[in-house]
Amino acid sequence: MAAMAAEEEEYEAVLCVKPAVHVYRVPPRASNRGYRAAEWQLDQPAWSGRLRITAKGKIAFIKLEDKTSGELFAQAPVEQFPGIAVESVTDSSRYFVIRIEDGNGRRAFIGVGFVDRGDAFDFNVALQDHFKWVRQQSELARQAENPDQGPKLDLGFKEGQTIKLNIANMKKKEGPPGNTRPRPVGLGGLSLLPPPPGGKSSVCPSGERPSSLSTPAQLPGTPITDSLLSWPQPAAAPSAAATDVWGDFAKASGSASTQTQANAGWVQF
Repeated sequence: MAAMAAEEEEYEAVLCVKPAVHVYRVPPRASNRGYRAAEWQLDQPAWSGRLRITAKGKIAFIKLEDKTSGELFAQAPVEQFPGIAVESVTDSSRYFVIRIEDGNGRRAFIGVGFVDRGDAFDFNVALQDHFKWVRQQSELARQAENPDQGPKLDLGFKEGQTIKLNIANMKKKEGPPGNTRPRPVGLGGLSLLPPPPGGKSSVCPSGERPSSLSTPAQLPGTPITDSLLSWPQPAAAPSAAATDVWGDFAKASGSASTQTQANAGWVQF
């Protein structure tokens, strides 16, 4: 009862309508080589009208109807395509052989031809699309009944399978240019370390001593005697860098004084 109710609920869909089609008598086929439209007396069609393809459930119906009244001339139920119900001829793409039925068990094969080649193409595609949909629905129903039998995605490595990573072109990350701070250069071109953050530079000018070294600080718990304080402190020797720095200045000063003395003997007018 449920199956009968489902069949009654199915509606009839129209797949294709062609306004001009001709019907021909098909002679018996002498061999299995296929039908040939050249044997049908194409200049004398047996009937002319319109063709309509409909679908109800999985079955398609090719209906030949009168152009004016729409009266049904013949119809061919198609359960499979390509199949015995619809066959193409071997010598043309505009002619087909269809198997018609009258509903009482009687069947006959007739030839169908389209005036326009594009109409024949649409006829063929409409049947192909319908039965492609039928196969998809059948596959979905089968998968729904047996979900465990479907193909499973295996992402694991097969035995002996390896992968290769190319890291030769990977470059070491480098900071943006301009972030490196130049080291301060002392007298004589020597590179000095930068002072600690928040502190002051411990470099003293040439010839001077830091005040912290003039009198040694007393360490906690360590007495310092007066004799240690009375020791003479060695004088700081001038560095070669300082001599070089002031050398040019001294030469310049000496030459200036010599020039002044030489000019003193001239009499100005």
